[in-house]
Amino acid sequence: MNENSFQDLLTTLQQGGVEFILIGGLAGMAHGSARATVDVDIVYARNPFNLGKIVASLASTKPYLRGAPPGLPFHLDVATMERGLNFTLTTTIGDLDLLGEVPGGGTFSLLEANSEWLTIFGIEVKCVKLEKLIELKRAAGRPKDFEAIAELEALLEERDKN
Repeated sequence: MNENSFQDLLTTLQQGGVEFILIGGLAGMAHGSARATVDVDIVYARNPFNLGKIVASLASTKPYLRGAPPGLPFHLDVATMERGLNFTLTTTIGDLDLLGEVPGGGTFSLLEANSEWLTIFGIEVKCVKLEKLIELKRAAGRPKDFEAIAELEALLEERDKN
């Protein structure tokens, strides 16, 4: 994905009034990381009103389960979202991970206290705080997350010096 895809996805969610917190590699970029990422990862509020906003916002982007075989019946609607929790999607404007809960952070309501408003690609979004992002990366435990932690900790140290 490129910067325009990230911008398009974030704009689509913001304009739709979706309640979400940016996490993952793009959150790292918002905090100054130079590491590349390939998708947008968000933790979303799971109330029915917000689920409806997500579905309406993404409808024109043809969301489909990433990695699923072509032709597999899938329709992103409120009922589907209520029955599921985490969705890894591909859309016409880029890849999006809709996460109802994440290891080390929990749900939207639990993460909200550990978030702040940041601007990325000219869009103001609620983003997980750097300290919490490091915790989330540790909890995920994937090799690529461990590689990112060193850079994120250096950014935190540099920020704390200033």
